[in-house]
Amino acid sequence: MIDLRTLREDPDRLRASQRARGEDDSVVDTLLSLDERRRSALSAFESLRAEQKSIGKSVSKASGDERQALLDRAKDLAAQVKAAEADAEKAAAEFDTVIEGVPNIVDEEAPAGGEDDYVVLEEVGEKRSFDFTPRDHLELGEMLGAIDMERGAKVSGARFFFLTGVGARLQLGLLNMAMQQAIETGFTPMITPVLVRPESMQGTGFHVAHDKEIYRLPDDDLYLVGTSEVPLAAYHGDEILERGSLPLRYAGWSSCFRREAGSYGKDTRGIIRVHQFDKVEMFSYCRPEEAREEHQRLLAWEKEMLAKVELPYRVIDTAAGDLGTSAARKFDCEAWIPSQGRYREVTSTSNCTQFQARRLRVRYRDEDGKPQAVATLNGTLATTRWIVAILETHQQADGSVVVPKALRPFVGLDVLEPVK
Repeated sequence: MIDLRTLREDPDRLRASQRARGEDDSVVDTLLSLDERRRSALSAFESLRAEQKSIGKSVSKASGDERQALLDRAKDLAAQVKAAEADAEKAAAEFDTVIEGVPNIVDEEAPAGGEDDYVVLEEVGEKRSFDFTPRDHLELGEMLGAIDMERGAKVSGARFFFLTGVGARLQLGLLNMAMQQAIETGFTPMITPVLVRPESMQGTGFHVAHDKEIYRLPDDDLYLVGTSEVPLAAYHGDEILERGSLPLRYAGWSSCFRREAGSYGKDTRGIIRVHQFDKVEMFSYCRPEEAREEHQRLLAWEKEMLAKVELPYRVIDTAAGDLGTSAARKFDCEAWIPSQGRYREVTSTSNCTQFQARRLRVRYRDEDGKPQAVATLNGTLATTRWIVAILETHQQADGSVVVPKALRPFVGLDVLEPVK
């Protein structure tokens, strides 16, 4: 949720953020009007309630006509207080409904524009040159007995798959290496729930009523997560954290589920865009003034992982119009995919400032002992999609794949050989 102080004291900043996202900036005027009405209604209720309490104390001391007059006034006030309370609750509910739909304020350093207006910050590594015609990851996966799309579709439908044999070993090794790196850099490892309550999903910044990407179990009113960011963000909901404990860093391993609504015809081959995948996600709670530096640290840890699997990649600064609801700024790492001749996203890290923490009521005490919302950040450390880039980048002419040196202890193989 956005900061109410910013709304009241610097509404033009919020208007600019809305325009940068390609959103309607008139919502700011709506919010200001609703905020004024809400505060006015609350003030009226509190004033009437105070008078009601005062009269209640006076009745016991009065007698005769004065007592009767006070009783009559108390009766009138009871009806007025009830009506004023209802009005205050209605005004608050209307305000909450609108403000919950307003995305985070964009960082002023985020590039302007939409999906194609990102800024390339750096390119790392050399794109491999082949002296043979490289195969795509699915052809390689089938030769290696690593990926079975056909039976995945038979069992579960389109965009589902089995990782088999060395494919399963490759994913487990990759995610275990990511988790080991996270532990070595001070993260607490977590195996998170994949089903969450609506308040956890909404608190993280997902609109359960309108987001077509989310799987819902209506009989239980639970939602399948698309990232362990959701349970990790909600983990400290309604808590006040010790100032000295920050930053708190968690690395969550979970399966993730996305409906891929609107992706008809896109990436239908292989495991680039699927309904279920596994991921290790970094999540950090820190003091707001430390969030920018923490964001750079998360990006550095992502780059460290990419170096370990020896992938050429680039880092992009995502444009304001392509940011998710919660993100104020986002950096993506995109690995080079030889068969497609282009970069594809393999990691992202977002600074969500205090947006999620306000919604989930995660706070810490500042130097004056006053509760303040923490900042939250997230970043991908490894995910199933990495298999695409690893197979294609490290393939050999005979269809075998050389396992990156740092990954070998976790996979237990130096080379993945085609199945005979």
